[in-house]
Amino acid sequence: MKKTQLILRFRKRKRGKVGRPRTDAGAGYMRKQRVVFAIEEAFRIARARFGMRIVHYSIQGNHLHLIVEAEDRESLAKGMQGLAIRIAKTLNRLFDRAGHVWADRYHSHVLRTRREVANALRYVLGNFARHARQWGETAARFADECSSIRYLGLAGEAAPVAAPRTWLLRIGWRSDVDTRHSRR
Repeated sequence: MKKTQLILRFRKRKRGKVGRPRTDAGAGYMRKQRVVFAIEEAFRIARARFGMRIVHYSIQGNHLHLIVEAEDRESLAKGMQGLAIRIAKTLNRLFDRAGHVWADRYHSHVLRTRREVANALRYVLGNFARHARQWGETAARFADECSSIRYLGLAGEAAPVAAPRTWLLRIGWRSDVDTRHSRR
């Protein structure tokens, strides 16, 4: 069966008034180094299970962005359910708490074209830098240490991501980036 690429987003549970950017205080900020290490370890264990492969990720303060390959909808559902449970247990253990971590289910979008994949990669791997620029922080000039950009093309056995198998994620996205730059 043909593989699909998806961009997925988990958001942590919120408490308080609607529209406020606060998360449940017990669930903690996900960009702390010890939390990033724990989430990356969960990715290492789950990176190629149930027919789903984690190819890229970005850990934000209260949510995750993932690009995965899945054999079919069932593989995606099982893989995401297992990953959500693994990360929730990890975060609950890390913050010495119990209960729900995720506000809702994941949101997915099938990436079908080179441009969609290139834009998704740009969005996922550059998300924190874009927000840092808005806040006026100098971190915008550097690669995000809480994303998989440091494994781009180098996904070995110890990496929390798997090497992409589909043409669009291996090579195809680069063609779109190259043609966009050559038009200028």
